[in-house]
Amino acid sequence: MILTKDKRFYKSLVMLAIPIALQNLITFAVTLADNVMVGTLGDDAISGVYIGSQIQTLLQIYTAGIEGAVLVIAAQYWGKRDTDAMKRVIAIGLRTAFYSATVITALCLLFPRPILSLFAEQDAVLSYGVTYLRITAAGFLFFCLTQSLIAAMRSVEKARIGMLVSLISLAVNISLNYILIFGKLGIKPLGVTGAAIATAVSRLAEFLFIVIYVFAVDRRLHLRPRDILLRSKALTRDFFRYGLPIMAGQLVWAVNMFSYSAIMGKLDFDGVIAALSVAGTLNSLSYVVMNGMSGAVGIITGKTIGSGKTEKIREYAYTVQILFAILGILTGITLRLLRDPFISLYDISPAAISQSRALINVLSFTIIGTCYQAACLFGLVKSGGDVSFVMKNDAVFVFLIVLPSALIAAALGAEPWLVFLFLKSDQILKCFVAFVKINRFRWMKNLTKSTA
Repeated sequence: MILTKDKRFYKSLVMLAIPIALQNLITFAVTLADNVMVGTLGDDAISGVYIGSQIQTLLQIYTAGIEGAVLVIAAQYWGKRDTDAMKRVIAIGLRTAFYSATVITALCLLFPRPILSLFAEQDAVLSYGVTYLRITAAGFLFFCLTQSLIAAMRSVEKARIGMLVSLISLAVNISLNYILIFGKLGIKPLGVTGAAIATAVSRLAEFLFIVIYVFAVDRRLHLRPRDILLRSKALTRDFFRYGLPIMAGQLVWAVNMFSYSAIMGKLDFDGVIAALSVAGTLNSLSYVVMNGMSGAVGIITGKTIGSGKTEKIREYAYTVQILFAILGILTGITLRLLRDPFISLYDISPAAISQSRALINVLSFTIIGTCYQAACLFGLVKSGGDVSFVMKNDAVFVFLIVLPSALIAAALGAEPWLVFLFLKSDQILKCFVAFVKINRFRWMKNLTKSTA
């Protein structure tokens, strides 16, 4: 059987994927609004905001590790309808997110310039970046807690709440961007400072919304503020036993993104940082549907294994591979068609336009591999219980292939698009690993206990 005939699978996939994809689309709209509005201020401003937002991106990647640990374990307990164990797992995740965000915020407030100097050397760009980072860091804690609570809701198949949270963020961010960046309603134009304030306030708004929803509206999990203090030695061991590989994998990816920005940002070519910002924003758009469907696959996989229906996973896995291979090809074609119209939204230099075209050409090829391997390795393998494999696989590719090849290419003075291709090469190479791993079916593991 190549494609499953289980209509419930397709229904669940669509019903879960749509709100997750819409959440990603709205999040993308927020980023796009920031970039386009700030882009009117010139190359230095957009480059400064880009490097300043890299810490937010790194934090988002790390937080995704905590979310992944919560979601993988809690979704399996949801398959058993053990909400007491779920609450304890979620409480552990929230506390971990709180401590991590507090440390990162302190570092960004105390040492913004030394941190951002790793991404760029130009004084004007660094000045904008430091201004942006110092203000947006005020929202890091709210962001981490919000994402952890969204993961808690996704684990009980309430994916729509993430979309609503993002809508709140979009409305607040775009409104304040317009008012503060350009100086409306009697307020003087604040430029990059205004964009940073808008971002920080939107983080607070989305946090307040998710807190009210989770603790006062939701009736499926029935989480209460006192539940945050719940503890369990057994579940804490499980959270870090299965969660640490996920978080470590995200840290590997964070290092990869950190190095990616540092390597590209220090290439001696005009317009590279601005082009990286443009290409990165379009890349985020290309992830919208893929992330939604991949996230839905993860929820379905965790629930199915947690409920003991492992025989269904085989036909689901074959279906996922075919669907995401097709999705990758369609996404690559769409990305290529959108390239020039998307670049035209920015008021950037001719050099930046040329570099943007070259980088997007690379993305239109590598996104095909991203769609397939991400759904297989994250949606199936990680959510299926083999949480350490993805981390080990990422570490091998990042440290033995991606970074060494990109550093060598940069040292030899290669064109930015070629360095960028080396940095994205793992997206294609991982497909071969994913194909073998999935079709051996040794990754299905039930992480729950018979009693909480």
